[in-house]
Amino acid sequence: MGYRLWVMDKNWYAFRIFYNRVMPLVNDCLERGLEYFAPTDIIRSLFFLRCSEEDLSHFVAAHRDEAAPYTRMESRQPASIPDREMEVFRFVVTSGRQGLLLLGDDKPEYHQGDRVVVTDGPFKGAEGHIKRIKKDRRLVVAIPGVVAVATAYIHPSMLEKVNG
Repeated sequence: MGYRLWVMDKNWYAFRIFYNRVMPLVNDCLERGLEYFAPTDIIRSLFFLRCSEEDLSHFVAAHRDEAAPYTRMESRQPASIPDREMEVFRFVVTSGRQGLLLLGDDKPEYHQGDRVVVTDGPFKGAEGHIKRIKKDRRLVVAIPGVVAVATAYIHPSMLEKVNG
């Protein structure tokens, strides 16, 4: 008889932070060995946690006064974020490049334009939508229902349209 290893699936979840109280969340993650991302330099009211559903339940209960998870409208359950979306978002937000623009909550108007991938330059590999903002063509990277950010100008020669 063989042994079966059960691996708990981990997903990313986004939280709205209340009153800039990110440190209790960070300290809890460090203490419990949970992966997190806190883009507080750019977005003070946003926190991301990668964990199992069980850890998520404990985290939400422990931090009711500091944060609330973004939820699915229909079920009111915390909305998980695919790893690829989180990877691209983290890459763009932590690139250190000038001209990054916070668009706030992700809204449909940020999705106008073609879906593209950046083929060269500091954002090479990032995927998003092209949008003209302040007379510049920018790449908008969004986590649906949570947040959207726009890069600085990207030259059209560094963009390739993605089908689908």
